[in-house]
Amino acid sequence: MYTVSVQAHYDSAHFLRNYKGKCERLHGHRYVVEVALQTAELNEAGIAFDFVDLKKHLRELADYLDHENLNDLPPFEDVETSAENQARYFYEELKKRLPEAQAEGLLYARVWETPQQWAQYGPSPAGVPAHRAPEIS
Repeated sequence: MYTVSVQAHYDSAHFLRNYKGKCERLHGHRYVVEVALQTAELNEAGIAFDFVDLKKHLRELADYLDHENLNDLPPFEDVETSAENQARYFYEELKKRLPEAQAEGLLYARVWETPQQWAQYGPSPAGVPAHRAPEIS
């Protein structure tokens, strides 16, 4: 199988309505969104998916969220603006925008809230490393 991935970024503010702690207050992040598609075959040019097309669609979605308060935007007016829900937004919107063959190969959308933490949404756990607690010696 061939896997292709692209990234985009956006700077946005948000707050979590149903959370007690620092994140219930308005704050911002420089988010990075990554999506991956998979296919078993290459086209006649030896390409799985055209990076240019994939980046165009992803960039359009990221631009919609860029320099906005996510809580004020559909679809987040009634849905928490967590990284998990943002990942789902990108996944579902790309499924609608991509040509059928590409949409079928969409593995996941992953939203990095910081360089050390991300949330992912997709149809299966493919591409997600198993969580293991550090060993204590």
